[in-house]
Amino acid sequence: MYPEPLWTEWEDPDDFADAFQLHVERHGENVYRLQKAITAQGFKIDTQTLYTWKRGEKEPRSATGLRVLKAIERRYRLPDGYFSSKLAHPGRMITGGGLEKLSVVERRRLAWHLPDDFDLLPRAKRAEILAWVRTVIISGATDYRRYHANAVLHRFSFRFSEGASPLPFPKPRPLEERLSDSGEPEAGRPVQTERAPIILDTEARDLRLFKTATLTTGGRGRNGVWNDETANQKMEHLGLLFGALAACPEGEVRGYGAPIRCMTFAVLLFPAVWDWYLRWREIKRGFFTRWESEMLTVVAGLTREGTGWLRQSPHLAGYLRPIAGLITPADIVAATEDWEGVCETIHRHAIVRAKEVDRVARVHRDPFEPILTILEADSPLGEYRKIAEEVRRRRPDRRRFPVAAAEATRGYLMIRMGLHLGLRQKNLRQLLVVPRGRSPTPERQLEALKRGELRWSDRDDGWEVFVPAVAFKNAGSTFFRKSPLRLILPDLSGLYDEIDVWLRLDRKALLKAQPDPRTFFVKTVKNKSNSGAYEQHKFYEAWRSIIQRYGIYNPYTGKGAIEGLLPHGPHNVRDVLATHVLKQTGSYEQASYAIQDTPDTIAEHYGRFLPQDKAALVAQVLNQVWGS
Repeated sequence: MYPEPLWTEWEDPDDFADAFQLHVERHGENVYRLQKAITAQGFKIDTQTLYTWKRGEKEPRSATGLRVLKAIERRYRLPDGYFSSKLAHPGRMITGGGLEKLSVVERRRLAWHLPDDFDLLPRAKRAEILAWVRTVIISGATDYRRYHANAVLHRFSFRFSEGASPLPFPKPRPLEERLSDSGEPEAGRPVQTERAPIILDTEARDLRLFKTATLTTGGRGRNGVWNDETANQKMEHLGLLFGALAACPEGEVRGYGAPIRCMTFAVLLFPAVWDWYLRWREIKRGFFTRWESEMLTVVAGLTREGTGWLRQSPHLAGYLRPIAGLITPADIVAATEDWEGVCETIHRHAIVRAKEVDRVARVHRDPFEPILTILEADSPLGEYRKIAEEVRRRRPDRRRFPVAAAEATRGYLMIRMGLHLGLRQKNLRQLLVVPRGRSPTPERQLEALKRGELRWSDRDDGWEVFVPAVAFKNAGSTFFRKSPLRLILPDLSGLYDEIDVWLRLDRKALLKAQPDPRTFFVKTVKNKSNSGAYEQHKFYEAWRSIIQRYGIYNPYTGKGAIEGLLPHGPHNVRDVLATHVLKQTGSYEQASYAIQDTPDTIAEHYGRFLPQDKAALVAQVLNQVWGS
């Protein structure tokens, strides 16, 4: 069972194949004898497979192969996990037992988080592990996540065109014809996300152009400008409103069932529409949130005298049709004859309703909940750093798995850059890069692009991050005062070496033949990819995947950095930085420097600064008297 070793001292190799060959020979065996001994214990393994392990052509990655590896460790009386710690890839392949009924995609997603002996466990234990992985790692066990997971199963919003180029408005129907429309709800309309009808989409494009153009269109007045991200968010929220109005009343969404032909932005001018939507939102979620208040603020802005888009678009009255129970023929006549008066009425109504909603609004999504275990630590930054170190520790061998190694390096640098810079997701995702030896992009060009850049500084002999003020969401805040953000990254824990390898090897391994988008972070190019640059959703998912694989401690595998952590996105890093500085200094001003914001914003939104931490800081000052 346990052959005696021929020698007891050896130089331990790092490579799995070398270590495997060493211990086979050290115990006076060959692959044939080892195979017979292992199969005698009930394991199925052929001689050829063991030969490929010895020659370094393959390594065990299946659950069966990893169990054989543990049996060999026991046979040679090696520490548990000795061989598996030397494998070039820490992940395991899709396995069978207990997963046969699942799709290949779900099996691939779950396999990373299952113990090596999962196939051999009792059915009840396998069910327990799968439930924990799905609840904690895949979805994240918070009330809001459960609500959102259920909500996305029933899609109902309208999708607008993303372009802002103007389109000619369709010719309106005669008033008499529109007034004769009954507008009765359509009970049988399917519930799904679909393209907005032509009239609604044309109006949406005009609104987007009005709020995003450098100069106001058509000589109209304007108060405030939307950037692309804000425009996308506002149009998505308006698409949800119109989708709810048009959704089937008998379906899961319980919409109003308004005919699609009645969909126009002009319906936003009627208090009955908003009151129905507010009640619908309250019933759907169970309470009001700031979301409803912000929507009312949007319509108040669109109907403001002199600068509101709706206020300056009286031609939209030509698309109004009655909606039974919400908009009457008399309402349409009033809007046609006195557009200004109707706009003023809804403007005041929206302001009043927004105040009423604010008074009772509750927080549904606690942004701190997924990282609460980190924020409660004495050093939140030190805790979060453990995730980066776990990524680097479990990174596959670049020689054998270049793409997997590149993805791990990307994850490591995402966390490192996020912790050093404290940038918002957009600024981090859109960060450009100029390799060493090349001239940096001129500041004026970066301002036009509204992007930052990572470039080598010969003066400071280090990697410099330069981001113009206009690239930030809060560009007008007192933090910037129209000055750019310029920061030299510290060469700590091998950061510069990681950046150099990423730029020289890993980005190319992920981009393959796809043109370089010039962004520092790039996606793993697949067959269907049309760009190597990250979109907002994909960047969020990439970060979330890092946390799922390396951040969350899994009691069934013993892997993962932090117990009690939940999946989250890159924005939570800002909370970690703000809270860390607050805990160490007690200063809202210094915490604001870490995330390019103002002390007032920090005091209102960032940093779970607990009372006992404040007391401890004060105690340090007071105790100096007794120590002197």
